[in-house]
Amino acid sequence: MIRYLFPLVALAGCTPTVATQEPSAPPEAGTLGEGLCKIEPLADLVGSAASSDLAAEALRRSGARAMRWIAPDSAVTMDFRPDRLNVDIDAGGKVTRFRCG
Repeated sequence: MIRYLFPLVALAGCTPTVATQEPSAPPEAGTLGEGLCKIEPLADLVGSAASSDLAAEALRRSGARAMRWIAPDSAVTMDFRPDRLNVDIDAGGKVTRFRCG
């Protein structure tokens, strides 16, 4: 009987714990809409080489708070974040398009 209980007790130590978090306060007036991504100002950057300077310029122009490079055949999460700029690049490291989310 004990030999059947030991694996269960050992696995009990492997279960993840869930951290609870208090809900955050609503944004203050005047901050609504800030950080929302806009791709219209980025049209002239399509075809540019991917670089840290390009990333900084794209973030500044788009108004996004976060950014990620997406290379061909990359796995990416499907979560939608209105404050994130997605930069698709080709195998040669050139920007092919910008997307928000």
